[in-house]
Amino acid sequence: MYEVFLDTETTGLSFKDGHKVVEIACVETKDLIATGKIFHKILNPKRTMPEEAFKIHGFSDEYLKDKETFDQIADEFLDFIKNKKIIIHNAPFDLGFLDGELNALKKNKINREFIVDSLEVARNKFPGTSNSLDALCKKFNIDLSRRTKHNALLDCELLREVYINLLDAKEPKFNLSNNTADQGINKTKDYSKAIINVSDNEIKKHKEFLKLHLKKNFY
Repeated sequence: MYEVFLDTETTGLSFKDGHKVVEIACVETKDLIATGKIFHKILNPKRTMPEEAFKIHGFSDEYLKDKETFDQIADEFLDFIKNKKIIIHNAPFDLGFLDGELNALKKNKINREFIVDSLEVARNKFPGTSNSLDALCKKFNIDLSRRTKHNALLDCELLREVYINLLDAKEPKFNLSNNTADQGINKTKDYSKAIINVSDNEIKKHKEFLKLHLKKNFY
């Protein structure tokens, strides 16, 4: 099954208070293995950036003024996430912004049947502890050295690693034995390299046989 790890950065805490999305990132995986396909846009929110938000992600008014607006990328975004499981950390926050942006364009909200909130998964696994993305990365020994500022694309990759650990799954690897180039190889076992366990009784009998055999040949 295809999944999408999704994250956003915004100008503030609530779309209803006039805040907007300034960055949206999606990383596609298949059975949690990255496919190499990403959707990543930095957006012009068409409003000023509060100082508090700027300190978090570093996007200034000057940097954002010539970027695309949400209405210009909405269809591409919806096409990217279509019919895929969408994994979001603290989903109500991101969905509140995305649904607000989509509603303003008279487009359908994101189907909740496809949403997995990894924060809820973490709270069920580790009740009573901090389950922020930073805290979970530290819990699972995931490298945070690159996260000097909040960045939606980097956070998607960190979330993928966190989610794999939350599911108690090992990091997915490619199964090289299924490579079509290997299909013609003779799979017969090489028993010359096999290790055979021999009992103490068998060793004793073998020594007795050797003694008897050598004695007969000597005389």
